[in-house]
Amino acid sequence: MTITVIKPGLQSTIQSRPRVGLRYQGVPGGGAADPLSLALANRLLGNEWDAPALEATLLGPTLRFDRECAFAVTGAVAVVTLNGDEIQAHESRTASAGDQLAIGAAEIGARSYIAVTGGFAADEVLGSSSTNLQAGFGGLQGRALLAGDVLRCDSVVAESARTPDEFRLPMSSTWALRTCIARETDLLDDDSLDHLFNTNWTVARRADRMGVRLEGPRLAVSSDGRMPSAGVIPGTIQCPEDGSPYVLSVDAGTVGGYPRIAQVARVDRHVLGQLRPGDHVRLLRREPDDAVTELRAKLAYWREWLPDIDEVL
Repeated sequence: MTITVIKPGLQSTIQSRPRVGLRYQGVPGGGAADPLSLALANRLLGNEWDAPALEATLLGPTLRFDRECAFAVTGAVAVVTLNGDEIQAHESRTASAGDQLAIGAAEIGARSYIAVTGGFAADEVLGSSSTNLQAGFGGLQGRALLAGDVLRCDSVVAESARTPDEFRLPMSSTWALRTCIARETDLLDDDSLDHLFNTNWTVARRADRMGVRLEGPRLAVSSDGRMPSAGVIPGTIQCPEDGSPYVLSVDAGTVGGYPRIAQVARVDRHVLGQLRPGDHVRLLRREPDDAVTELRAKLAYWREWLPDIDEVL
């Protein structure tokens, strides 16, 4: 069956799992910016956790179904309507032929996920159907949706399902990210190290799938801008010469030349996909062993509802 894009939203792309094992070739992992919300949407429809779904940033799309189809919406807090009537997120629904689904502006959080039974048809490149906007591959021709695009999927009706309250991700404008020191943390002076972990940072306007700039006190590093490039991953916090920390996200490159002053722990890396300009962020310092222990506890908690959680996070 097909679904027609009436309005594309601000930046709506098809996303799935990341590309694994290719960073040494310069290929970022990519995938859903908030993989946990992606998995929750697919779980409601009986899909594999990584079935290709739509990721909508700040303002979602309007879609028209040409046949009966089951869908689910998760992620950011936004008004969701079916034929103008407001419906709830975190519940599977069935649309009839001609129905229009509209995802409004995100009120809290940054990204919504729209899944359909069986997942959207997408271009698989290098082991994933996720859209890489920088390289222009995967998803739908490697780009964001445009008005008039026709999306293809299976016309299958799923049983009604609802995410239990205890497994609904809380959205907020104030976030705490568990964070470890990194390779070049020692390039910070004492005051800057104190500011790093004791500041309520503000997410700057520069916030996208590449990364998030944090505004607050200027940090001082002793690299003089001459540090050789080194490997980075999503969650790496770099400090450019202007002293404003920059948190890398899923589409960031594989190497960088700025000091790596901290690393968001894997346990909270999915949160990066929901940060939006104006949000406040606190970095909570953790020792690596403590971060691992907290990750294992989080995986154990989620495994009851998402059996594949070890792959998701």
